[in-house]
Amino acid sequence: MRAYYTADRDKFYKDTPEHIMGELALRHRHDLEENQKGAWLQQIAILRGALKEASDFTLYFEFSIPRMGKRADAVVVIGDCIFVIEFKVGSDTFDRHAIEQVEDYALDLKNFHEGSHGLSIVPILVATKAAASRDVQLELALDQVAKPLCLAVIDLGAVIRMIAAHHDAPFFDTVKWAASGYRPTPTIVEAARALYARHEVADITRSDAGAINLGRTQDVIAGVIENAKAHHRKSICFVTGVPGAGKTLAGLNIATQRSERHADEHAVFLSGNGPLVDVLREALTRDQARRTGQPKAHVERKVRAFIQNIHKFRDEYVHTSAAPVEHVVVFDEAQRAWTQAKAASFMQQKRGVADFDMSEPEFLLSVMDRHADWCTVVCLIGGGQEINMGEAGMSEWMAAIRDRFPHWAVHVSAQIEQPDYDLNHDARAFIATEQVRLHDDLHLGVSMRSFRAETLSDFISHLLNGDAGAARQAHEKLENYPIHLTRDLAAARHWLRTTARGSERYGLVASSGAMRLRPEGLHVKAGIDPPNWFLNDRSDIRSSFYLEDVASEFDVQGLELDYVGVCWDADLRYVDDGWHCYNFKGTKWQSVNDRFRRLYLRNAYRVILTRARQGMVIFVPSGDDGDHTRPKRFYDETYAYLESCGLKALPKC
Repeated sequence: MRAYYTADRDKFYKDTPEHIMGELALRHRHDLEENQKGAWLQQIAILRGALKEASDFTLYFEFSIPRMGKRADAVVVIGDCIFVIEFKVGSDTFDRHAIEQVEDYALDLKNFHEGSHGLSIVPILVATKAAASRDVQLELALDQVAKPLCLAVIDLGAVIRMIAAHHDAPFFDTVKWAASGYRPTPTIVEAARALYARHEVADITRSDAGAINLGRTQDVIAGVIENAKAHHRKSICFVTGVPGAGKTLAGLNIATQRSERHADEHAVFLSGNGPLVDVLREALTRDQARRTGQPKAHVERKVRAFIQNIHKFRDEYVHTSAAPVEHVVVFDEAQRAWTQAKAASFMQQKRGVADFDMSEPEFLLSVMDRHADWCTVVCLIGGGQEINMGEAGMSEWMAAIRDRFPHWAVHVSAQIEQPDYDLNHDARAFIATEQVRLHDDLHLGVSMRSFRAETLSDFISHLLNGDAGAARQAHEKLENYPIHLTRDLAAARHWLRTTARGSERYGLVASSGAMRLRPEGLHVKAGIDPPNWFLNDRSDIRSSFYLEDVASEFDVQGLELDYVGVCWDADLRYVDDGWHCYNFKGTKWQSVNDRFRRLYLRNAYRVILTRARQGMVIFVPSGDDGDHTRPKRFYDETYAYLESCGLKALPKC
């Protein structure tokens, strides 16, 4: 249902306000309060006055904006121009939040509503008690979305007529426009909120061919769970995919669906990614408390039971032989589970368990194996996403299954033979066994994080592989996805602030080894508080919007922003036609020779280079020959290489 009420000019003036109210109330799914009735009546009256001189239009009341889970008060189509109108009934001011809200609606239509891609869209905020409008000047961006207009009721009709005069399109098909596909790409926070609120994943995700695989992936997993349950078997699914392909979304959807429809399974979503867990928990808690009116502490307890830290799950079962209550467990970022050496060292030093002798994958599977009947484990694996010493990758899971759990049914795609997954070159032998069943749909090969650039992951891979020619070719395919270079941090900040619109989020990121960005005012060791950095608004100095606190790969893995400033230090530098890795220790850089540590550093840059949904600017410092820790040559060759990959410099601000 695109809108509660739809009418052309004749119908709108023929229907009585009471009839229009009846249609609105009929489709309103919530308790209808007197304030809402009064607001609708005022909106009807205002629009009747404002549109009376328009010769033709189509009006939509309560127009659905699915990705945001909201409805715009009114959308008016005149010719081939779309007016998105939000009313603040009883208000005499134009507050920032309301301006952002109506601009978000317009951007959502432009980016995700197929019929609106090529149209001009004008967001309008009407404060019904405002004595005067703000300066009325139409400013259209390159994508034809106007800067929001803040109008008093008296000016609404005249402004609409003035703008509509330039958009005469008598044969524009509004029925076809309204029915055209809506293909949203939610952030993981938006998706988690919607799923936890019991929305269907189809309501919030794209439905084009590139995203159909996500639905098929979920169908395969659901089938595996049902088969394991029916035949009393134990099974494990590995879901692989490029950064931003929707692995976490698939896992959250499976966990929420099984929790809602099969409560006896006690499905749970586990992650070893602490910042992701903290951000999702806080986002769900805030949203659920706001929607239900329940105390935040009460809501938080339920959210914590649904999204758990994998290490807390491990610690709970290390001192008992009992089977867990959960029959379905989703392990997010499963490639980051620890090796035996890392797990044993941690458990001895931090938990006082001296005889822990298993890798984390082996222990977690042994816990689930305690079930007498059935269970299913879903592992979400990011290729090239291991970013810290002791992270086991796919190989450790395969070793545990091969050596200790031959009775488990394994479901995976043949893509695990790719180098990003097969660190120890043992995948081919693993998938050749009778224990393993291959499913093409368990690999997600299309990035949905960046709805503007599905080839972004290819570009980043070529760039980090040192193949400038291939990177340049991939960059040429990045339409409407800007990637800029700069040696000026002030210019990077200015670009982020002026490019983002509405509530689009931006922030600065750097690798955790970027120790010599400190002279630029960026201290990676200071750390951020992820929930505040990712969730708080522009008024909060702890938020990403302030561009003061820089987030590392550990903070942002699995999460995203609309626009990102990537701050590049000399820990990964291009020297003599190849990448070289360094670690800053004491007062100097030391070359990194260990194969895995070099891999982790390159993956750190892969993570921070794939966080942006809509575009990024890469800041490479100029260096200072008077400082032996950051001479210009440490940075100049890296900058030149990035230029050779097709990236263009920003003008200085």
